[in-house]
Amino acid sequence: MEPVIKVENLVQKMGRKILLKGISFEVFPGECLGIFGTRGTGKTSLLHILAGVERFTSGQVEVLGSNVRKSEKFKRDLGLVTQQKSLFLDMTVGENLDFIAALKKASRADVLEMIERYELNSFLSEPITSLDPIGVFQRLSLACAMLNRPKVLIADELIKDIDLYSRNLILRELERFQAEGGTCICAFSNMTFCHYMSRVGWLESGEMTLYEAKGAQAEWNRQEKFYTEQSERHHA
Repeated sequence: MEPVIKVENLVQKMGRKILLKGISFEVFPGECLGIFGTRGTGKTSLLHILAGVERFTSGQVEVLGSNVRKSEKFKRDLGLVTQQKSLFLDMTVGENLDFIAALKKASRADVLEMIERYELNSFLSEPITSLDPIGVFQRLSLACAMLNRPKVLIADELIKDIDLYSRNLILRELERFQAEGGTCICAFSNMTFCHYMSRVGWLESGEMTLYEAKGAQAEWNRQEKFYTEQSERHHA
């Protein structure tokens, strides 16, 4: 099986800081790779590189067979949800869906399907800035990302700090996307979400270690225990 995403010796520098120290990995159809790391470890930078919106220092990145430095062809089959709010804040929910559908050349049928799947009908006339709970904003962000029926979804902290109803709805849709052959890369910083991932790429000190979900959870537990014991000794 050919990988959907292929990364080889990826290096990213920000000034004098090396964010990524030659990382390599592959992601396959129907897989959800979770990118885990604490704040400042380079998760968002890595996702932006994969989405073709951030340049990188060296290495090679291929998405859907395209070298992201030489072609933007892959973007037609890409859905992106950023951590920063990237919707149009001066528009309503419905206006955002219609405008982004026009940008992506999606049909009216696609818009209506996303409204139904992400349960947005009662929010269509609401201004983006007044959405409550915040999970509705994330449901809309994902609905907009899915309008072009992407083969690859890249999402940054998609289900962090949102209401349970929205979280469960989003997880259900991600599972459906994968079951239909879609490929996900999701960055997360809360180990609670680890078991929703096929595999986990653990970013730490510029390097990535790949784990099965259970292995990542075990490593987190080990580190948590180690640092708790260190703290207790320090205060003893």
